[in-house]
Amino acid sequence: MKLYLLISGKYGSRVVNNLAEHGMAGDIVGMEEFPEDLPDFIEDFASYVPQNLPPADLIIAVGLSGDINMVVPEVARKTGASSAIIPVYDPQQMPPGLQQEIQEAAPHVNIVFPKPFCSLQATGDPFIDEFASKFGKPQLVIKADRYIKKVKVLRGAPCGSTNYIAKGLWSTPSEEAELVAAHKLHNYPCNASTSTDPAVGDTSMHLASYQIKEAVKRGLGYAIKSAVVDPERCKPDQCQEECIKSCPQVLIGLDTITLREDKKASIDPATCGYCEICLKECPLDAIEIKNGPFELKGYDLM
Repeated sequence: MKLYLLISGKYGSRVVNNLAEHGMAGDIVGMEEFPEDLPDFIEDFASYVPQNLPPADLIIAVGLSGDINMVVPEVARKTGASSAIIPVYDPQQMPPGLQQEIQEAAPHVNIVFPKPFCSLQATGDPFIDEFASKFGKPQLVIKADRYIKKVKVLRGAPCGSTNYIAKGLWSTPSEEAELVAAHKLHNYPCNASTSTDPAVGDTSMHLASYQIKEAVKRGLGYAIKSAVVDPERCKPDQCQEECIKSCPQVLIGLDTITLREDKKASIDPATCGYCEICLKECPLDAIEIKNGPFELKGYDLM
């Protein structure tokens, strides 16, 4: 696979270094770095398109904010790339209207906008899937009894946070590992915003923490806490599925809240971040946070 990178700032550099350190150095055919102080609104973005571009399969734009992302369709056209990844880490960096404009400018390019980058999973696109087999939504194999004894990263966040967190989990009490992982993410120089994204009702930082917590849960085989639906109180004919419509994880594409055959809601403890948004939105008070453990299935590995 031939990978061309468009980067800006420390976050962009961190991603490049992490990709190179973990096996993708030979896949990178080129890179263009943009200044961090570019204006959000650019009338003539064509002047920023790199020259003498090499052939590529996949374009990844990281750390770019605002209209400069509009170079992606033109870079894809000039390199012949059929796929692109533009991570969303802040609601101001990539608003929905700009996403639509980018897609309309490149109708023959498959562009995904993972929110945040560490939520990226396979999409059915061969080049995106090849990248997502190594980088994206974290996956961990954990050996533990009462304490964490060994952590192996099967797939890490592109920024490198997963490897940092995995090392920090050794000797942690197993029941505390899920929360410790989330705290360590906050200590890492994560680029995810702490501003609430109106499109999902939560922050990118929280979304990132839900992904690493899920990796720990699945690695251990259980979750210590989750939102739980009371089937006696859940009455589908008396609500508008507010829990599903308001769940941040559902809004970024996960099946955190689904409907059973009887149309009552069911919450997946593995992906539940227990943000409590569904509790507040449920008009029937049919959801509460409960302590586990909740037994989980292992990974459906690619």
